[in-house]
Amino acid sequence: MNFLAHIYLSGDNDLIKIGNFMADGIRGKQFEHFPQDVQKGILLHRFIDTYTDSHDVFRQSTRRLHDKYHHYSGVIIDIVYDHFLAKNWANYSDEKLEDFINRFYNSLHENYAVLTEKTQGLMPYMIERNWLLSYRTVEGIHQILTQMDRRSRNVSKMQFASEELKEFYTEFEQEFTLFFEDVQQQAKQKLLSL
Repeated sequence: MNFLAHIYLSGDNDLIKIGNFMADGIRGKQFEHFPQDVQKGILLHRFIDTYTDSHDVFRQSTRRLHDKYHHYSGVIIDIVYDHFLAKNWANYSDEKLEDFINRFYNSLHENYAVLTEKTQGLMPYMIERNWLLSYRTVEGIHQILTQMDRRSRNVSKMQFASEELKEFYTEFEQEFTLFFEDVQQQAKQKLLSL
């Protein structure tokens, strides 16, 4: 799952959301100096990633892309799934997507001292371009994939994956819906055990 799903699956605690959001840049036990709730968010993120990567429905989605995008298929599907979460947000939350996102951006500002340097550097760019809201449109997904492709020095070819998103839109949406129903329950249970 990508940023929006990780934040959503963190529940209502801002520090857990922040830990979950910035966890990719934190290796091994480097998380142990963070506040307890940030640590929980990092551990939740790791659980969600492991659970997602081994999930049959997620793997079904990635197989559709594997011949063309190889090991980048999982990254692409993470982003594609965030598109369907943003698009169908009203099915998952009573709060408007824009309000949810703005609350998260505000919490980043309020907890700036807790953020990793990488997250502090990424934050202004992310907020200015409103990445989380841009997931709602296919064009927004195309822009995100293009930016990620540039970071891979155009090796990944991810910028072209919006074509597959359009071609297999119905299949991806059905798979997301099945998968997300499952991962919501798993994340809730994991949060209770942390």
